[in-house]
Amino acid sequence: MNVYRCRVLLAALLAGAAMLPLHPARAADVAYAVQPGDVLSVSVWKEPSLQGPVLIRPDGGFSFPLAGEMDARGRSVAELQKLLTDRLKQYISDPVVSVSVQEVKGNKVYVLGQVNKPGEFVVNPSVNAMQALSMAGGPNAFANTAGIFIMRRGNDGAQTAIPFHYSDVLKGRRLEENIDLHSGDIVVVP
Repeated sequence: MNVYRCRVLLAALLAGAAMLPLHPARAADVAYAVQPGDVLSVSVWKEPSLQGPVLIRPDGGFSFPLAGEMDARGRSVAELQKLLTDRLKQYISDPVVSVSVQEVKGNKVYVLGQVNKPGEFVVNPSVNAMQALSMAGGPNAFANTAGIFIMRRGNDGAQTAIPFHYSDVLKGRRLEENIDLHSGDIVVVP
């Protein structure tokens, strides 16, 4: 292959690579759903009395001046921003509302049993079982790593136990068991 053809081929490859996304899309890239305990920062442009932190109550709701009671359960920041904007339109012409998560305190998982540091952990939305065990200092010498399971409460209120074979995942097998944890999940290490 001559030098000209190599340069043309290289230019074509680089042009194609430039069109690829920098980070491949993942299921974890789904918008964060606000959780009870989270603190939002809400501000309305040119309205100093409509600015400040907002705590999401245990029932998933919050109050905001002029907008009244709002239900944040299962909603993303963008959805809450649109909902607030729509509610404020009856009082303010063309309100510019900004909503951001100031503190993520509601997304908690729990690691119990034979680990070095059992407890409650506030986590980002994409923490998997191995990462949670790592935050808890890993299984201790008395742990039955073959019996680890994850307790998860469904939307209907029923709890399920999801098996987690620590030794296999540690060796690169059964990686499908290294699931992303949901808020409220409990990793039990017998």
